[in-house]
Amino acid sequence: MLEGPHIASVFDRDLETIQARIMKMGGLVEAAIMSAANALEARDEEMADEVREGDVAIDALEEQINDESARLIALRAPTAVDLRVILSVMKIAGNLERIGDLSKNMAKRTTVLLQMHSIDGAASALRRMAREVELMLKDALDAYIQRDAALAEDVIARDRDVDQMYNALFREFLTFMMEDPRNITACMHLHFIAKNIERMGDHVTGIAEQVVFLVTGEMPEELRPKADRTSVDPKFSPTPGDDADDDEAGD
Repeated sequence: MLEGPHIASVFDRDLETIQARIMKMGGLVEAAIMSAANALEARDEEMADEVREGDVAIDALEEQINDESARLIALRAPTAVDLRVILSVMKIAGNLERIGDLSKNMAKRTTVLLQMHSIDGAASALRRMAREVELMLKDALDAYIQRDAALAEDVIARDRDVDQMYNALFREFLTFMMEDPRNITACMHLHFIAKNIERMGDHVTGIAEQVVFLVTGEMPEELRPKADRTSVDPKFSPTPGDDADDDEAGD
């Protein structure tokens, strides 16, 4: 008669272990975002290299989370509610891994930009944009731990601010390139860093959406159109393979 509670306690313990890994992974990703942005602003190649090297630990945690989640599903036959938790955890881990990749991509482009003259104000503006994404991620993870759907919805709404920051930087970089063709190469790299940060915001939004799903059982309704308008701007159309979410995926 004690088998049921015993199995339940083992399941809860295993799930707690997985969720602890999610929070550890989230902390590493938060640090990677700001270290990449700070490396760009400080023109610090050593810091940029540390971000690139640190991505290995983020990838390893995602693999652990996925393996342990699959094992938990196979061995514990979770109820519908518990299964929802496990699937949400796996999707959150996937979003965190992509944010880590995008931080690594920022660091890669920083090492290239160090060989060029700096564009006034660009690095500090990108750092502010990255800081906003990092704060969104912190709140999304807090919402997950607290099962706070309202906080998660707030994070989703704040992605519009990140999109607007990206759009403003996009226009600024275009201006720099038109004013002086010597700025084109540097501004192209800076543009893709901005796009990386904007994509980070999308992945943070994905995490927040999983929190809403976890709490309510339903994905949040699409309340707004995507505020990134540059994809339809005829002045600038990235070449095939330049999608920032796949930017320099290999190391």
